[in-house]
Amino acid sequence: MSGLGNKAIFSKNLQKYIQLSGKTRSEICQDLKFSYSTFSEWVNGAKYPRIDKIEMLANYFGIKKSDLIEEDHSEKTKTPPALTKKDERDIEKILAAAREQLENQEGLMFDGDPASPEAIESILSAMELGLQAAKMRNKEKYTPKKYRQK
Repeated sequence: MSGLGNKAIFSKNLQKYIQLSGKTRSEICQDLKFSYSTFSEWVNGAKYPRIDKIEMLANYFGIKKSDLIEEDHSEKTKTPPALTKKDERDIEKILAAAREQLENQEGLMFDGDPASPEAIESILSAMELGLQAAKMRNKEKYTPKKYRQK
C-alpha cells in the first residue's frame, strides 16, 4: 500500500493526463467551465473534486474515472532483470559442455532409437531456456534490494 493519500494520487494522475493531452490548464478550465483556482487546487493536491467533476475530467481525457482516482500500477510493475553478458557466457559454457557430452555419448537413445542431431539440438534448446529462466529467477530472488532496478 502506498503512502500517498487520495488527493496526492489524484493530483499525480491529473498532472499526467494534462501533460499527455498537450493542453494548458487554462484551456481545460475553459473547455469544462471550471474555475481556474479550483482546478489548480486539484492539480496541486490541495483539494479533491466531487465525483461529477472527476467524471467530466475522465470524459474530457477519454479515460476511465479509475485512471484518475486510483494509483497508477503500471509504474509499479517491475521489469524482470535482464541477463548480462556474463550470464550469457556462463549459459554458453554450460551448453557447450552438455553438447560435447551428448555428442560423445555412446548408445544415447530416445524411445528406443539412437539420438538424432535434431533431438540433441532440441534438448540443448530446452536446456538453454531453462538456464535463462533459472538465472532470471535467481537474480530476482537473490539481488539485494538496494541494487534492484525500480
